[in-house]
Amino acid sequence: MNLQCDVCIVGNGAVGKAAAVGLAQAGLSVILLCPPGQHAVQAASWDVRVFALNRVSRDLLSRLRVWEALDHARVAPVESMVVQGDRARAGKISFDAYSARATELAWIVEDSNLEHALDGALRFTPNLSKVEGLAERIERDSASVRLVLQDGRCIQAGLLVGADGRQSWVRGQCDIGITYRSYGQQAVVCNFACELPHHGTAQQWFTDKEGVIALLPLPGNRVSLVWSAPDALAEQLLRDPLAQLADTLSALPGQIAGRLTPLQPESVRAIPLIFLRTASMIAPRVVLAGDAAHAVHPLAGHGMNLGFGDVAALIRVMSERGAAADCGDERLLRRYSRSRTEDVLLMQLATDGLERLFSTDLEPVRLVRNLGMDLLDRLPFIKRRLIAHAMGSL
Repeated sequence: MNLQCDVCIVGNGAVGKAAAVGLAQAGLSVILLCPPGQHAVQAASWDVRVFALNRVSRDLLSRLRVWEALDHARVAPVESMVVQGDRARAGKISFDAYSARATELAWIVEDSNLEHALDGALRFTPNLSKVEGLAERIERDSASVRLVLQDGRCIQAGLLVGADGRQSWVRGQCDIGITYRSYGQQAVVCNFACELPHHGTAQQWFTDKEGVIALLPLPGNRVSLVWSAPDALAEQLLRDPLAQLADTLSALPGQIAGRLTPLQPESVRAIPLIFLRTASMIAPRVVLAGDAAHAVHPLAGHGMNLGFGDVAALIRVMSERGAAADCGDERLLRRYSRSRTEDVLLMQLATDGLERLFSTDLEPVRLVRNLGMDLLDRLPFIKRRLIAHAMGSL
């Protein structure tokens, strides 16, 4: 059986679903290929995987009519952020929404909340079909791209979008080269109830040997931990009682939430951290988006924002192609790639550079970086520029 569409998307995560909804709303016929048996479920408890979405992501989700479908009782605005070292006299820098002439710096959204809202949009978007199956190979010619499935079905499209994650099958099939490096770290994630109100403040500690610790605000007196810990420490954190982890976090210098108590004793996860850069975001009749195209260290919280930036750019390029234009035209694909190159490269350079800078425990380097943080905290113009870029306002 042959299926035909303008765009076929491989990938059942938030980036792939957002791309499917957006391109279908732009008037293209879309097929979203999903692995069999995968169904998103709204979590009753607090999801340990959360995203800090910036204004670009929020605006995209609003245009897709997904933002309004979120359970906003489970969305926490970030009104300020404090970044510091783990020592009493370490450098410190703070950001707040008021200085950025905004009401929020970002919004903390659970993965399950986001997926549930996107699944609702998938069901009610015209020109969009969800097909379950596993891809076997890609065939391309000058007129189309064909995705042959393991059960013999074939999906013929003008454009194939690979949004299938870090281990992207689409990327591999297109022989797109990558620069890959493990950070030797894992993001340990868990949620806690806190003794004191956090007032919408995200806190982050850059340590010398224990990685980067972030406590992100959740609704009510709750916080979400993202600890980018070296592999050995991450394994230890997973083995130790969560009460011990709570004691460690409660004792961090400048921590404003007071005593922490694990929300769900059984819910703690660790996600391996990597750096990934692709030689290209495009191939003939193929584009990559999200983690299939790039992966960054989570210390800036922008992995999902980069993916949603890809989706926004792809929708814009396809919406402006003209009624008769082939959506797999090489000129359109190059336009998409050019529009994303600078943003992705800057974020990768910034996050990778910061991780290298703060992972060294050499005293001269530590002194310089602490002085740099203190100096930057006294330069409001530069701080406003940094905040605007992080929010996606530039």
